Amino acid sequence: MAMSAEEIETLIRAALPDAEVTITDLAGDGDHYYAHVVSTAFAGKPRVIQHKLVYEALGGRMGGVLHALQLTTAVPN
Repeated sequence: MAMSAEEIETLIRAALPDAEVTITDLAGDGDHYYAHVVSTAFAGKPRVIQHKLVYEALGGRMGGVLHALQLTTAVPN
């Protein structure tokens, strides 16, 4: 069972309300996504913690309904 890009974006925005989220379906199969997330919540945090915040937003779906997610994060300019 695959996840839609819209569902991924909704989950991330629910946890990080100010986030700018760009989702790309890398293989067109609903299982392999790239996400770029920009949020003020990442300010002053190391990259590993930034990614952890996004994975927490996905609520344990990684490795289940969400097979693969390539992730980049950033703080707004």
